[in-house]
Amino acid sequence: MQTIRYELIPAQSTEGQVAVITFDETSSPVNTMCRQWQQELGEVTAQVLGDRERLGTALKGIVLASAKTSFFAGADLKATMRLTPADAPSAFGEIERMKKHFRTLETLGIPVVACLNGAALGGGWEVALVAHYRIAVADPKIQFGLPEVTLGLMPGATGVTKMTRLLGLMGAQPYILEGKLFNPAEALDLQLVHELVATREQLLPAALAHIATHPHAVQPWDDKNYKMPGGTPANPKIAGALTVAPAMLKKTTRGRYPAPEAALAAMVEGAMVDYDTALRIESRYLARLMTGPVARNMINTFFFDMNAIKSGKSRPAVRGVVAPRYKPQKVGILGAGMMGAGIAWAQASRGIATVLKDVSAEKAEAGKTYSAKLAQARVDKGRMTAEAQQALLARITPTASAADLAGCDLIIEAVFESRDLKAKVTQEAEPQLAPGGFFASNTSTLPISGLATASSRPEKFVGIHFFSPVDKMKLVEIIRGKQTDDETVARAFDYVQALGKVPIVVNDSRGFYTSRTFGTFVMEGAAMLGEGIPAAAIENAAMQAGLPVGPLAVLDETALTLSVHVLDQTRADYAAEGKTYTATPGELLVERMVKELKRPGRAGGGGFYDYPAGAKKHLWPELKPLFEKPGVEWSVQEIQDRLLYRQAIETARCLAEGVLTSVHDANIGSIFGIGFPAWTGGAMQFVYGTGVEAFLKRADELAAKYGTGFALDTNTRNAIALSVPVY
Repeated sequence: MQTIRYELIPAQSTEGQVAVITFDETSSPVNTMCRQWQQELGEVTAQVLGDRERLGTALKGIVLASAKTSFFAGADLKATMRLTPADAPSAFGEIERMKKHFRTLETLGIPVVACLNGAALGGGWEVALVAHYRIAVADPKIQFGLPEVTLGLMPGATGVTKMTRLLGLMGAQPYILEGKLFNPAEALDLQLVHELVATREQLLPAALAHIATHPHAVQPWDDKNYKMPGGTPANPKIAGALTVAPAMLKKTTRGRYPAPEAALAAMVEGAMVDYDTALRIESRYLARLMTGPVARNMINTFFFDMNAIKSGKSRPAVRGVVAPRYKPQKVGILGAGMMGAGIAWAQASRGIATVLKDVSAEKAEAGKTYSAKLAQARVDKGRMTAEAQQALLARITPTASAADLAGCDLIIEAVFESRDLKAKVTQEAEPQLAPGGFFASNTSTLPISGLATASSRPEKFVGIHFFSPVDKMKLVEIIRGKQTDDETVARAFDYVQALGKVPIVVNDSRGFYTSRTFGTFVMEGAAMLGEGIPAAAIENAAMQAGLPVGPLAVLDETALTLSVHVLDQTRADYAAEGKTYTATPGELLVERMVKELKRPGRAGGGGFYDYPAGAKKHLWPELKPLFEKPGVEWSVQEIQDRLLYRQAIETARCLAEGVLTSVHDANIGSIFGIGFPAWTGGAMQFVYGTGVEAFLKRADELAAKYGTGFALDTNTRNAIALSVPVY
């Protein structure tokens, strides 16, 4: 067999034998539920049945083990990507066959012990749940659990049914509906793991010892005295909680994520019937999900695209720079405002010595205070010790002197978006770099190649664009200037990974990828307001589409004045080139809000929204008489299409122009950088999930009605067609 090894070994301290089933998929670094494994699981189950009949009571137990560094990785996601709705019946049949083998092994009356040498996630944890007794290596880095909902799926290989019966309807919800993971010690506390050992080598002896002292075994739900923890849906307390659960879930998913809703239904329905019926209910829900579009979108991006980034596919291959191990020892930050202070926190919390410079010692110290507040919050919650807090803060040196930057491996400027100011701080700080060091700008819009003209070594100048708030936002956009060399990009990539963040690499352009595409989203929203569509309709339709907030709210948060500043800078840049920039309708409306109506945004007291003290924000009442046109035609679907298609089209343009060089950077960047809805799988996966022909047809319709922002030229159409992923 190619994925499973089977052998009989002597039982411990007694006559008889133990069947050892070792998972070892020869063509993969991890074990998966590939088609070959499913077939061989049936063969191994038949072998166990044959040995049980041949040996009788001399077959003392079964051990489940792994020859890999992890126990079991889960489903074969490439195979899942190839499924269509027409495959649902066959998918249901395959799930049921696998469960039948699981059920056969766990109902032989002899103990089944799982030896968990490493991670067991998704289907891997469901394999572990076949065992009556689970032993794990006591390594806090090992993770167990059912993260399927993060991929648009649900645990359907007994995971929903068993976890519900082990933890109860309420206790199991975080692990099924949210995909919450747990380590071996936490699993022991939950009684999901029964024993911990110090090393991998101790697993088999511990398993044999348990089998020797526990000759008979049944699963908890097969015991005639079994009662579900907390009670079934018939329990008044449980029933009361379950009446509000679907509404709370819908509020979170906005109806765009079928997986948690299906999982909750399977939990509740399964809790009202016998075990075997519950398994069939679970299989039906999973078959529908795994053949649907949302799962395909989310698996594509959150598994395949994310793994492409983690493995360094966007990182230049440079001799002497080994990914991902480069980590600067000392980094300087210019500007201790919100962004600079956030970067300082990100570095210090990862063990990097940080020099935080501003124009005065007081401002620099205020930037360090930001880290002190974040650290204290973690101490208060028990997530950080006082000693770790002190060590972290000791890594941050606030200063007003450029001399303190001496010896930095990397210096990042995070000052105001002004070319002159950025040039000044670059020239002041760059000479302090250590030999071989490099310089970065945290600009969100200004082209890196232009900023690099202030550098004495433009080949060692790169854009490293963090997102605010830095302590929460995982994405970092690395921008290669026209002269930036491969080594500098590679080191920037490694630096970002050393911070525990997700890097994407793009080529230089005004606004790069994320800011450029984000701008199309918010300005399309502003344009719709200018056309007379009610502001509330725009905002609510956006959130119903799965966007985190509406475009008008986002403009307020980022400051309308910033958008106007960018517009002014763009006009000046065009004028310097002898050109005239034609502002979009959305840009003109935002400019009017700031310059004529004196509404600068939230920080300035109000913009599209009012922010009354101690009360919830609300849309500025004057928007209605100023902009709303009662006779204008609009629909929720049209608003949503305009917001989503506009971003997807701009993403495709970035790909066609070479600003983006990979689809995985596009998808991950759009979700983690600009809040594109996760159910789509990202801006480019939205195109593929819609279907290329259908997407192009709808884009043409929108272009005819709403202008060139939706128009696709030949190069962009070709880029879309040539980038379709194949599995």
